[in-house]
Amino acid sequence: MGHHHHHGHSHGHHHGHGHSHTSNKKALLSSFILIAAFMVVEVIGGILTNSLALLSDAGHMLSDAAALGLSFFAIKLGEKQGSQEKTYGYKRFEIIAAALNGLTLVIISLYIFYEAIERFFAPPEVQSTGMLMISVTGLVVNIIAAWILMSGDKDDNLNIRSAFLHVLGDMLGSVGAIVAALLIMFFGWTIADPIASVIVAVLILISGYRVTKDSFHILMEGAPTQIDMEKVKKALSSVPLVKEVHDLHIWTITSGYPVLSCHITIFDDGIHDDILKQSQKILHDEFHIEHSTIQVEKAANGCPSPHGTCN
Repeated sequence: MGHHHHHGHSHGHHHGHGHSHTSNKKALLSSFILIAAFMVVEVIGGILTNSLALLSDAGHMLSDAAALGLSFFAIKLGEKQGSQEKTYGYKRFEIIAAALNGLTLVIISLYIFYEAIERFFAPPEVQSTGMLMISVTGLVVNIIAAWILMSGDKDDNLNIRSAFLHVLGDMLGSVGAIVAALLIMFFGWTIADPIASVIVAVLILISGYRVTKDSFHILMEGAPTQIDMEKVKKALSSVPLVKEVHDLHIWTITSGYPVLSCHITIFDDGIHDDILKQSQKILHDEFHIEHSTIQVEKAANGCPSPHGTCN
């Protein structure tokens, strides 16, 4: 009876979790399709109206589409369980893709800067009416996408939240293009076009730089930024009967998935399992590290650390 009850419980929990996953997936997929489709429109529009602001907004939309597609893919792949060759499942893919995405954004923004500088010296003719129509549509598309993402749960999912912020940044790009189009229409200030595009290029560069930096930190097995190594070491050393903690490593598999490994040397009267349990509890409660591999050894058995003196 007890066994059956337990089964029912875990099934119920899983189902609840699955629901938010599905709504997130739907939200990401639909806003991805929407933004990717409009990005194509904007690229063509930018070329036809000769507007760099539209092209740069399209570049920003690309960064959005990439972020959305990536988040969607990450959820899809996260569902694939770890296999024997890939023991962490496919969680790592998200980071590799993010790194590539970040680099692409940096390249796009540099290209826009280069084009904009040429335009500052010789502002070309821009068809402002077409530019205005397309950029207004772009703003509407972004508002719809943001609204779709709002309906997913952006509080609990990092991916949805970052996608949402991307879309908000994108709105600024569209607003920039709208303002530029109006200035060109009413005052004939063609220089407004490269100015708007430079502003958007800066936004793209910042997000590209951030994504690249964070993903490289994770790929280089850097310690998670939100975890203080020294504090972890102190907390573990403070467990009763622990002599010392060494070979401590903390790294990240994918964003929000920290992993720890270390050796703990204990005094002879320490009980291996108790200390292991306490250590794991501290890691879980204080540092939110769910995955840890801890090797517990008695001080008498060999050298506790390379600096230790052995008798």
